[in-house]
Amino acid sequence: MTEEELIAKLEKIERLFAGATTPGERNAASEARQRIQSRLETLEPEEPVVEFRFTMTNEWSRRLFSALVRRHGLRPFRYKNQRYTTVMVWVSKRFVDETLWPEFEKLDDILTNYLSSITDNLINKHIHKNSGEADVVDAPERLEG
Repeated sequence: MTEEELIAKLEKIERLFAGATTPGERNAASEARQRIQSRLETLEPEEPVVEFRFTMTNEWSRRLFSALVRRHGLRPFRYKNQRYTTVMVWVSKRFVDETLWPEFEKLDDILTNYLSSITDNLINKHIHKNSGEADVVDAPERLEG
């Protein structure tokens, strides 16, 4: 997948979560963001904003999630002494369940696959063709002594 294809795929997902209803809709990503922002503002009076804690498994996911939260006009943060992989945000549960988390999961899956593909290609071309997992073997018996 080229970088242009990746960007097109990410924009398509953004339009999907912004409520695009027709397959021919090719509006700019900024319009999709505006629809998502409107949805967030509509939910605020209906449902209380609560503090959510998200734990990411890697730096790329954390950076993607923080950027997505900011794009929706929210503020990601963490408390002192929290792990670097933790992202806190004040938001309504409904927005998290219906928009933020599903959108993140799809974008994270695409980004992870893309980065994995690039990494595999580089390793296979420049380090070694076999970049698979290490063999699993039985542990040696311990000597009683």
